[in-house]
Amino acid sequence: MRIFHVSDCYAPRTGGIESQVRDLARAQVARGHEVHVLTATPAAGSAPGRDVQDDDGVQVHRLGTRMPFDLPVNPAAPPRVRALLRELAPDVVHVHAGVVSPFAFDGARVALDAGTPLAITWHCMLDGAVPALRAGVRRTAWRDAPVALSAVSGAAAERVAEVFGAPVEVMPNGMDLAGWAPAPATDGAASPDPTGRGLRCVATMRLAPRKRGPALVGVIEDAMTQLPPGALDVEVLGDGPARATMQRRIRRRDLTGVVTLRGRLPRAEVREVYRRAEVFLAPAVLEAFGIAALEARAAGLVVVARRGTGIEEFVTHDVDGLIVDDDAGMARAVVRLAVDRDLLARLREAARSVPPAFDWARAVATAESEYRRARVLRDAGA
Repeated sequence: MRIFHVSDCYAPRTGGIESQVRDLARAQVARGHEVHVLTATPAAGSAPGRDVQDDDGVQVHRLGTRMPFDLPVNPAAPPRVRALLRELAPDVVHVHAGVVSPFAFDGARVALDAGTPLAITWHCMLDGAVPALRAGVRRTAWRDAPVALSAVSGAAAERVAEVFGAPVEVMPNGMDLAGWAPAPATDGAASPDPTGRGLRCVATMRLAPRKRGPALVGVIEDAMTQLPPGALDVEVLGDGPARATMQRRIRRRDLTGVVTLRGRLPRAEVREVYRRAEVFLAPAVLEAFGIAALEARAAGLVVVARRGTGIEEFVTHDVDGLIVDDDAGMARAVVRLAVDRDLLARLREAARSVPPAFDWARAVATAESEYRRARVLRDAGA
């Protein structure tokens, strides 16, 4: 099968959509498909314009242009996408969408006009945008467009269904489960508090407002008012515009001995942090899936996350993690885990012994199912 993936962002940019599109494309190549990625993200150090690169068997067509702040946008891209559709005649176009994805949506419109089977996956929560998007769909041809709609979790799919009033499937993200598997318990890594440093927590996120890093500092402050000194050790992995704000809050709230901002780390170092951690904290409210949380869950950590997010796809409350309603609830959960070591041990054992079912074989099979659905919808609407 010849597959076109259309995404505003792609490597070398880093982020959830970029990583998932790249890894899914590579997994599909390994399955014998011919895979092309159309993106507005230029290669590192390359000039804007069409620049085709081989990325481990994936053909990457970089259709960006020079824009302020290096935004992955190109208003002139549709004719070039149309030309690629004529030249290569893909069996399906798979568009990867966020709340604002101008390049991806241009690709979707071109694919519809060309009569190519079209699948669109949302990697975001549409909270706050549903009314406007629904009104736009009802006033345009999108209302009856023959598109296989999907989202990366049930929570995200509910919002997409509200917009389109049509069936929306779940196309979960995937990951290399073996690469994140926990170390054998016999090496001491799984033993609660072998160092005497208290509950060892970690959070991995882009330090941006949507991920709520500053709110996490407030959660830790709240928890420490209920715990003795030395009861918590929290490492925050990642970087972004909220880092300075978080650092100031850590100093002002006398948490410098509790919370450490580690910055962005390579995957190998993230794995090492997870080996010595016990609990993963996920404070985001608008989390469509939660790749970092899935990696932590696969590594055997107890994930504490907010209710109503995509993280509930792979974390079950009071079985292998804790799901909370608000920040105060997250602080209480941290206190429970720090105080009740039997609870911590039970949740950790479940997380370590039952890996999440989100490997690449499942992700690729689900994508292929959506591609078949896209062909059926196209043929029915022809």
